[in-house]
Amino acid sequence: MKQIFLLVFILALLVTGCNEKENNMPEEMPSDFDFLIQSGVQSKNEINTFENIVIKDLIVEGTASTESSFSEEEMKKIYQKMREINIMEPKGLMPEKANCMQTPYEEDKWKIKLNGETQTIYLNGEYYETTDDAQQLIEL
Repeated sequence: MKQIFLLVFILALLVTGCNEKENNMPEEMPSDFDFLIQSGVQSKNEINTFENIVIKDLIVEGTASTESSFSEEEMKKIYQKMREINIMEPKGLMPEKANCMQTPYEEDKWKIKLNGETQTIYLNGEYYETTDDAQQLIEL
């Protein structure tokens, strides 16, 4: 009986261990953490913590920009959300089957820097279907 329990326990460890990607992001926010997110049709909306700028697409009226920065506490919360989805690891953002497309569509461009590494992510909203990874980015 002990052998069966041990075998089931080891099998459960192997199955759960194989399904999760290792998260190499530090638990504490690194001092060099910054990000740039460009979103919307033609990626005209922007949040840029590198330069502390926010740009809003006003569509017909052009764009409006202002200097703005997040507090240390807000940056830590954003970092933790990015850590939860393991943002520095490669993402599957294109649906396997793209049956339906839309025009115009949103394009999101992400640039995240931490611990001297930079990750660039491009998310295309051309397809109605989204992957789980893409949905996590959209929700963030």
